Amino acid sequence: MNTMEFDVELDARKLSCPLPILRTKKMLAQMEGGQVLKVVATDSKSPDDFADFCKQTGNVLLSASSQGEEFIFYLRRRQT
Repeated sequence: MNTMEFDVELDARKLSCPLPILRTKKMLAQMEGGQVLKVVATDSKSPDDFADFCKQTGNVLLSASSQGEEFIFYLRRRQT
C-alpha cells in the first residue's frame, strides 16, 4: 500500500454528493497553501467529483486511489 505524507485527514465516508466536496472545500480553507489533505470517501461519484473540483479551484489532486469500497484522495492546497 502506497501512503503519502499529509497534514490533515478528512473522513468523508458514508457521505453522498455534494457533502464530500463541501467538507473538503471547508477544510482546505482552514489550511495553509502547500499543505496536503487526505480525504477518504465512499461515494461512487467521488473520483470524478474530486478531479473536477481540483480543476475548478486550482488545488492539486496529487493522488486518487481505491481500497475496496473506499476512495482515497490526496490534495495539495493551492498557494494563495
